[in-house]
This record gives sequence, C-alpha cells and structure tokens, in this order.
Amino acid sequence: MIHPTAVVDTEKLGRNVSIGAFAVIAAGVELGDNAIVHPHVVINGGVTIGAGVEIYPGAYLGKEPRATAAISRAPQFKRSTSIGKNCSIGPHAVIYFDVEIGEDSLIGDAASIREQSRIGASCIIGRHVTVNYQCIIGDGTKIMDHSWIAGNVAIGKGCFISGGVLTSNDNAMGRTGFNDAQMLGPRIDDGAMIGIGAVLLPGVHIGAGAVVAAGAVVTKDVPANAKVMGAAARARP
Repeated sequence: MIHPTAVVDTEKLGRNVSIGAFAVIAAGVELGDNAIVHPHVVINGGVTIGAGVEIYPGAYLGKEPRATAAISRAPQFKRSTSIGKNCSIGPHAVIYFDVEIGEDSLIGDAASIREQSRIGASCIIGRHVTVNYQCIIGDGTKIMDHSWIAGNVAIGKGCFISGGVLTSNDNAMGRTGFNDAQMLGPRIDDGAMIGIGAVLLPGVHIGAGAVVAAGAVVTKDVPANAKVMGAAARARP
C-alpha cells in the first residue's frame, strides 16, 4: 500500500511494500518484499532496503556527507547504502551514504551512522548512538544508548558496549589538522565488554574477552581476558 501523499519515484518495489504518508522515496531506491516505510521517511537514490525491513517515522537514509570550511576532513564516500533484510530503523535515525548494515540489526531512535561504516548482522545500535566515519562493527555486537564511537574505530564480534561510552581518535584534539593515518580510534576485539560511561582514548587495543569497568579511563592496551577499572584504568585480579 502506498499512501497518496507519498512521493515515490522508484519502480524497484518488492511485493507487499507499505509506504506511509509524506514519505519521499527517490529514483534508484530498491525496496525489498514486505518492507514497511512509515510516514515522513526520506530515502535517497542508491539505497537498497532488504526484505522485511521496517523504517520508522522521520528516518533519513542516504544522507550525503557535506564539508564546510570548518571541517578538516574532506568526506569520501560512494553513493550507495545497503540495509540487510529484517532490520529495524528507528524514528529519526540518520544513515549516510556508503554504509552497509547486516541483516536482523536494530538501529535505535535518532542514531547516526556515518559514511564508510560497516555494521554486521544481528547488531544493536542504540538510541542516540553516533557511529562516526569508517567504523567496523562485527556481527552480534551491541552498542547501548548515548555512546559515541569515533571515526576509525574497529569493534569485533559479540562485543557489548554499555551506555554513555566515549571513544576518541585524536590526541591532538584537532590542533594539527586532519591526517587519516594518525586518526586511529580504539580497537576492541571479539567478546570484549565495556562498562557504562567508560572512556577509551585514541589507539588503545582492548583484547578479546576483556572487561572494562564502568567509568574507567583506558589510556593503554588491555590484554585479552583482563579486567581493568579506574582512571587511569589498571588491571585487577
């Protein structure tokens, strides 16, 4: 069913697609079977939506990154985005061009996923989470509400990132301009768990199965299966 107020300029519609009032679906969008697009959703050309995906009101898919004179990094991206089957995209979520999201993933309300990011299958990106540019998030990883994932962060499979976790990728805090080789966020290996409100500084490596306690400030690498806490975080038995 397509609401009469919706603007649908694509012919690539699967079976039993539902498009709500005042949605805008640009030419070149592909909607899979049984996809549901709620009112006021905007989807730009080049976005592919898998079967059974539900997109809630106000979401914006296929946003083009735009730099101004205030931005040091010139965005690089392909004009395509893919959403795997049976995903849920929450109200007012913003998913940029050049993003891939695996099947059965949930993108929470007002989450933002920047260009060149890759989200695995069966992931959760919680409410108001920011996934910055060029991030890799493995299958089954959960990132809880209000966390901020800096550019160039790599997170493995089956990780748990609690609410309010902050990451960084620039020790100079912008004073030396943008150098992609130096902008390295944390690397978090498979099965690691990061407690609520923890802060991970640029370039730190969290080993597989490690646990970072709530509120910890991680300034150096954490070995696999270690448990660290405090500010700065230290290993505990």
